[in-house]
Amino acid sequence: MYETIQYTVQNGVATLELSRPDKLNAFNSQMICEIITAVKEASKDKQVRCLVFTGAGRGFCSGQDLADVDENMDHGQVLREQYGPMMKQLMSFEKPIVAAVNGIAAGAGFSLALACDFRLASEKANFLNAFINIGLIPDSGNLYFLQNLVGYAKAAELSILGEKISAEKAFQLGLVTKVISTETWESEVNQFSEYLANLPTKAIGLIKRNLKLANNLSFDSYLEKEAEGQRIAGLTNDHQEGVQAFVEKRKPIFIGN
Repeated sequence: MYETIQYTVQNGVATLELSRPDKLNAFNSQMICEIITAVKEASKDKQVRCLVFTGAGRGFCSGQDLADVDENMDHGQVLREQYGPMMKQLMSFEKPIVAAVNGIAAGAGFSLALACDFRLASEKANFLNAFINIGLIPDSGNLYFLQNLVGYAKAAELSILGEKISAEKAFQLGLVTKVISTETWESEVNQFSEYLANLPTKAIGLIKRNLKLANNLSFDSYLEKEAEGQRIAGLTNDHQEGVQAFVEKRKPIFIGN
């Protein structure tokens, strides 16, 4: 079904592996279309309770495949028709998303990692806002996410100076959830993502929704959205299970609804 990505589901986790290793998993139009389709599939699949992005080979994603760029390209139109819809699909995804950054995440590949809820980084990973090096501005929502994570000054530094930063430096900046050694990479990514997949999925979606609303509403309006979200969460089977497990002094078994 897919040619530029590999999509698998196991133990409640959908893994979407970018699979153009000879190009460091650079984006082309086909890959973007396939990502959008796969994310829609994961969103609808009740068996999927966590989505993981990673890359084949030694890179996560090096950004746009520059071999597909020509001097007559309308970059704005490309964003409107391809990258924008992909990022909107991720923003509307109400299950946890993990970027398992196994190597370089540059340009729009960095943007993809930033759009995820969690970023696990291999000790060999690097992050690079490479746009300035070809006379462009960060795109695919990059600055929207980056400034929220590290603030204006550091976002400006990373974007204008265009310097590559290591996994450890990214962790110190708050860009990365955890740095993982190459020896335990696969097992720790699986353990982390399966842990997320076993949490109350509906509550996670509502948390994500409210986080996105928090900076754009008055406090009174936010409190109303919060109350509505809590009403929805309170009606889930997972809420009932959590309360019952607490009363019975046992570990809850959440089913995702």
